[in-house]
Amino acid sequence: MDRFSGTIDVHTHYVPRGWPDLGADAPWLRLDSERDAMIMVGSSEFRRIGADCWDAEIRLADMDADGVRAQVVSPTPVFFSYDAPVGEATKIARIFNDLALEICEPGGGRLIPFCQVPLQDPDAACAELDRAVDSGHAGVEIGNHVGDRDLDSAGVVQFLQHAASRGVPVFVHPWDMPDSPRLDRWMARWITGMPAETHLSIMAMILGGVFDQVPEDLRICFAHGGGSFAFWLGRLENAWHKRSDLIATSERPPSAYVNRFSVDSVVFDPVALRALVDTLGASQVMVGSDYPYPLGERPVGEVVRRAKHLTESEVADLTVRNAQRFLGVDDRPTDG
Repeated sequence: MDRFSGTIDVHTHYVPRGWPDLGADAPWLRLDSERDAMIMVGSSEFRRIGADCWDAEIRLADMDADGVRAQVVSPTPVFFSYDAPVGEATKIARIFNDLALEICEPGGGRLIPFCQVPLQDPDAACAELDRAVDSGHAGVEIGNHVGDRDLDSAGVVQFLQHAASRGVPVFVHPWDMPDSPRLDRWMARWITGMPAETHLSIMAMILGGVFDQVPEDLRICFAHGGGSFAFWLGRLENAWHKRSDLIATSERPPSAYVNRFSVDSVVFDPVALRALVDTLGASQVMVGSDYPYPLGERPVGEVVRRAKHLTESEVADLTVRNAQRFLGVDDRPTDG
């Protein structure tokens, strides 16, 4: 293997092969064959998936092929259930978190489970985080908003403070993007909506004062390269200084917070990756693939492989060391 072998992939998803009936409007899985299924939301088709969503043997073979030593395995956001009653959302989180442990168990430590929580209720979210982490989960994935409440809402801040107190890493994934006739073409909700959602939520954490309220050792990472944030940081910085009457709601200018969060590398183009590294620093970017979904990156880490501007040390940061720091570990299995 080459210098990219041993990569830690911080952004992948799972879907169980099935789960108990959650109700008429809840997600369920229509198995069309042993290796092919459709995620259903009520009577509507949401996404076609394959056995690589639940079969550890397939995942491990793909990891070996791509030189991935370990993989963070997070929920698929459609199952967050933030709009459900808290009791129902807690039940769903418990079911999926327990099934995630079963999916990851055959990996021998190479498949690292991240849980989900009922984020609409901070007390219930903190309780489920504790239960899941005590059961074997290494971190938590949350959506980037709960209805109209962004990541600077009091309940989310309470949850982030609790995650920091437990030393639990947080992975933020965009979800529930706005819908309109203009966004229903060309997968625009995923191609433009997801980056915009992530940009907005990083901005909310900065201007909403979240980084001023949570401990500096909170480990939080945003999916898809942080959306469009890095490209437009200069515009945000300019507005903070020139329209301080509306924008300067954080203790410091936006650029002062870029070392408080990480992003993954799923940007597909070395030019975009260079913008991330130049803006956030090589210590704040980690390889992520969005495996096993079609808009993900295969082979994993290809954008890093093609980025000739990265030094050997920066490659080691992006592929391994930053992820180890995010996960709070010194090392992970090296075979693979």
